[in-house]
Amino acid sequence: MKTLKKKPIQVYIEPEQDYVLGNLAKKRGTSKAEIIRKSLDKFLREIPLEEDPAMGLVGLGSSGKRDLSEHHDEYLVRNGRRKKR
Repeated sequence: MKTLKKKPIQVYIEPEQDYVLGNLAKKRGTSKAEIIRKSLDKFLREIPLEEDPAMGLVGLGSSGKRDLSEHHDEYLVRNGRRKKR
């Protein structure tokens, strides 16, 4: 059995939006869902960086390392080895 990779959601749109969306999908030879997914991707890419929720993670912790940005891979490997022991 094939597993569903996309998460289904239900969205209510205005009749005019559905009409335009249907015509656009037919003209492009694609589905309404694909147009909505691409539109959502475009919208999310245009969110200003300061509004990105992931930016709230910046500065949450303190390692005490002054060269962390330059040597982060080395620290990750070293820490990973300690946890495996």
